[in-house]
Amino acid sequence: MSVIDFLARISYMLPSVEKPARRLSLYRRLAVTGLVLVLYLIMADTPLYGVKVEQQSEILLLNIIFAANAGTLMELGIGPIVTAGLILQILVGSKIINMDLSNPEDRKRFTAAQKTLALLFGVLEATMYVLASRYWPYVGNPITGSEAPWSIRLAVIAQLTFATYLVLVYDEMLQKGWGIGSAISLFILAGVARTMFWDLLGYTPEYREHVGLIPRLVQSIRDGNISSIVVREGLPDLVGLLATLASIVVLVYLQGTRVEIPITSQRFRGIRSRVPLNFIYVTNIPILLVGIVVADIQLFRNAVASLGRQESLSYKILDTLSYYLSPPRGLAMSMEDPVKLVVFVTSWVTLAVIFGYMWVEIAGLNPRKQAENLIRGGLDIPGVRRNPKTIERLLARYIYPLTLLSSLLVAIIAITADIFGAYGSGTGILLSVGIIQQYYSIIVRERALEAYPLLRRLVGEE
Repeated sequence: MSVIDFLARISYMLPSVEKPARRLSLYRRLAVTGLVLVLYLIMADTPLYGVKVEQQSEILLLNIIFAANAGTLMELGIGPIVTAGLILQILVGSKIINMDLSNPEDRKRFTAAQKTLALLFGVLEATMYVLASRYWPYVGNPITGSEAPWSIRLAVIAQLTFATYLVLVYDEMLQKGWGIGSAISLFILAGVARTMFWDLLGYTPEYREHVGLIPRLVQSIRDGNISSIVVREGLPDLVGLLATLASIVVLVYLQGTRVEIPITSQRFRGIRSRVPLNFIYVTNIPILLVGIVVADIQLFRNAVASLGRQESLSYKILDTLSYYLSPPRGLAMSMEDPVKLVVFVTSWVTLAVIFGYMWVEIAGLNPRKQAENLIRGGLDIPGVRRNPKTIERLLARYIYPLTLLSSLLVAIIAITADIFGAYGSGTGILLSVGIIQQYYSIIVRERALEAYPLLRRLVGEE
């Protein structure tokens, strides 16, 4: 029995969500999607039993990418699910695990194995958090070195594991037809929206200066110092608001741009069409992977610090990497340390390009795979012999430059947004725009299928 089959068999023994007996209306699915979103927001504000929330350290990048919230049931967020999915995708794409994801049976086994692996990662991460004494003062070794008794520590592991399982159930609900889209994408979007809302409207009367831009604007008008909102050190400012709007406009434009390759059909002679390749060919995957790497470095640094090893070499290395690779918080902080800014920009651009090329090869977006798909679909490129190698060489002239250019573009947009203090961070904006466009496409398609029932039969959804 293979590892995939073993993980899938465990998944089949876990409680799961069944598909609805009949296709639900769009409005009902939207209502279920809204309900799942509300449940996520409740979990993201429900403190863990036995944990003092004020003792938690906020990791902004980790929270945005993994839709997490420190000290709550969503402490782990979607991290275990994303990690499990990426690992399995890499193993399948590199042929270490031999599966054809276009085959429905293999796809079913892959999804089941991902569910089990995500739950295992949830247990592992929760255990590591507890052993690292993330929630309580550290007083000794990882086994007994916490002020909290083992009953509380085991309760925290159980709470985080159960929360991870609930997130898996929510995702199953939406993807099996009870809602629309994916709970993973929905939770990321909700997390970024919460951050933007706080940056814009955060009212903090207990502090000398309000966090949100609008309350600070009112305060500055009252004090007769409006210029103070233009640039603020480490806080949302006017420059950041303009950077947010500019980043959204640029991303919407670029994600709607296509590079088209002319094709003809072998089955229907004389019919010509075009295969559109997205100008942002790698989507937001390179920046997502860079963000995950940086967030994990921050997480490990905090874990080492929790163990009271701030003077160790490992902590100093992690702390240095975290400092230089973490995005700056606005224009004022970016100008404080030019060396950090140069290292941050250079490292993020380099890693984004590397991850972009890796993803194209692993995810089956390379010229060889695309050439096979064209031939399998009975399509030709005018003026090119029907030979896989010939078509592959032609597609390589489009795909590899697009990979390099799109990786650079998404990196530059995210980096620039962070430097100017965009709300929700550059990575968050990049992810959110892509998710919103996906949801828009899904809703348009569903409305068309409801308005024209014949279309459902044509696409095999009747």
